[in-house]
Amino acid sequence: MNYDFDQITDRHHTNSIKWDFNQRTFGREDVLPLWVADMDFKAPEAVVEALVKRAQHGIYGYSEGMDGYYKALEEWIDKRHGWKIKHDWITFSPGVVPALNELVRSLTQPGEKILIQSPVYPPFFHAIRNHGREVVNSQLRLENGRYIMDFADLEEKFSSGVKMMILCNPHNPVGRVWKRDELERLGQLCLAHDVIVISDEIHGDLIYKDYHHIPFASLSPELANQSIVCTAPSKTFNLAGLQTSNLIIPNPSFRKTFQASLNLTGIHNPNVFGITALEAAYRHGWDWLDQLMNYIKGNVDFLTSFLDQELGQVQAIQPEGTYLVWLDFRSLGMEPKVLQEFLVHQAGVGLNAGYQFGPGGEGFARLNLGCSRSVVEEGLQRIKAAVKRLE
Repeated sequence: MNYDFDQITDRHHTNSIKWDFNQRTFGREDVLPLWVADMDFKAPEAVVEALVKRAQHGIYGYSEGMDGYYKALEEWIDKRHGWKIKHDWITFSPGVVPALNELVRSLTQPGEKILIQSPVYPPFFHAIRNHGREVVNSQLRLENGRYIMDFADLEEKFSSGVKMMILCNPHNPVGRVWKRDELERLGQLCLAHDVIVISDEIHGDLIYKDYHHIPFASLSPELANQSIVCTAPSKTFNLAGLQTSNLIIPNPSFRKTFQASLNLTGIHNPNVFGITALEAAYRHGWDWLDQLMNYIKGNVDFLTSFLDQELGQVQAIQPEGTYLVWLDFRSLGMEPKVLQEFLVHQAGVGLNAGYQFGPGGEGFARLNLGCSRSVVEEGLQRIKAAVKRLE
């Protein structure tokens, strides 16, 4: 079937973090929210139907018997990404962010060093600092409008005694889909310095044509034994509110240690609707996802054209994956917090402030393209009008 992503679904009064809490988030109600990473599109019809059918049963008790859930996940990763995983490698978590916190706590000790690559998803910093570990940053380099890893800096930082790395693959917010040779070079450094890699691959299904997502642990048996892959249907199919994600942990020692730590929290299986949605999405969501990515690529092209023709003071880092785009406002010459105030109170748009993503994020902002094109256009027109008033 054909999906109409131009159709706008009103999300007000649904407890939407994105649409119902502008006053709390930005200090004013009339902001157009283009920030938090969920989409304004309805989930695939097969998912909606499966959830309705399950809801109509009327009993929502404790659930076990997740063979279909695991099988759907295994087949999706195999067919979509060419990686054959084993059933016993899979461990449930209610979300990737809780998983990152639990992995840091269970696989490292207080005071140990954990490396990240800024500008990067802010909860990476929190997962490290909140548990008394030390953040080691190897900042990505922006060259010719594209971000790359700084391998010389990585080797120097790893040599200082780094215990763990949290990799963003694909990278949020800069939109890089790391190539095989980049991941292999990184992997060799991690093996040489005995660094555990936690690979956040929650955006791994949201890839544009001509690019290919490579699960980090699929590179070699040695790297599989040294790494943990975090994945979820939440970004892919707009299911974040169902709080269902999975860790792929080939190393039995890591798996046992993580599971023991998770058990102390009292967290066990997903809720009944998370189980239902994941299985339906992975079994029947392929066509929806392909249409979605075509539409969002259209949003990227529209945004790029608009900036080129109407708003030359702002540049977009071309994303290779994700429905997020990293916008460069540095030509406006504003201090980071002044830029955010300008966007909120002069342009009336709610973006993620770039400085919140760590060093290298100053002068940037993250915009969510997971919405109808008319909403993207309205946001850009608001920014254009505000910039014009500066002249």
